[in-house]
Amino acid sequence: MTPAPHFDRRRPRVAIHKFSSCDGCQLALLNLGEGLLDLARQFEFVHFAEFGVVDEDAEADIAIVEGSVSTPHEVERIAAIRARSRYLIALGACATSGGIQALRNLHDAPAWTRSVYASPEHIHTLDRASPLSAQVRIDFELWGCPVNARQLQAVLRDLLSGVAPNVSDDKLCMECKRVGLTCVVVAKGMPCMGPVTRTGCGVLCPKLGRDCYGCFGPAERANGAALAAQFGALGLNATDVARRFGSINSEAEAFAPLAQGLRNV
Repeated sequence: MTPAPHFDRRRPRVAIHKFSSCDGCQLALLNLGEGLLDLARQFEFVHFAEFGVVDEDAEADIAIVEGSVSTPHEVERIAAIRARSRYLIALGACATSGGIQALRNLHDAPAWTRSVYASPEHIHTLDRASPLSAQVRIDFELWGCPVNARQLQAVLRDLLSGVAPNVSDDKLCMECKRVGLTCVVVAKGMPCMGPVTRTGCGVLCPKLGRDCYGCFGPAERANGAALAAQFGALGLNATDVARRFGSINSEAEAFAPLAQGLRNV
């Protein structure tokens, strides 16, 4: 993570771009309601299509990009965005680790295209979907599927204050303990990803008695091998364990090698 830049303008310019994604992270930001209006008073949104401001080529002090790089055009776009932005934030699981669409990296993507589309020659896509960091330098990553919009709000306010942003990468298990939840691994024998997943979601699934499936990406010092062994003790086979680690954040450095190794078992 790079230090926070100093902005000369009273209202720094912010551009929010969409790449291959579902728009869920941008919608989370829209759902801030009054909080979004507060941000609009503090920042000048020069491009944010969901907010009604469209100027994809605008220069920005802060560029926020949702989505993975999945097409040749997106390779060009992310390079251009990096060149005309002082600070670049990768927003959400697709931008930070490839997202759901990166699951195609495990298979023959051209063969899938030929089997699905009547005229595959019109589909211009890369064989692999990648996180933004595989293409350009990223200044800050905000994980989640979707992100916690209040975390993004805090990041922007930190940058406005000239402070390097910091979002917790503590493990979800710690959050469960803080709110007094019973561990679903111990009590129900569920294959919960909480021991290796960062907090930020508000422990939504454990609050409903369900196991975490890792949508906020790897936590600090995630011991995936130990958790995979525990999942095996709970009765999951190697394929099922691989699916746990290689789903939403399939290209995350802390998860990808482990998932690939389990697929080869």
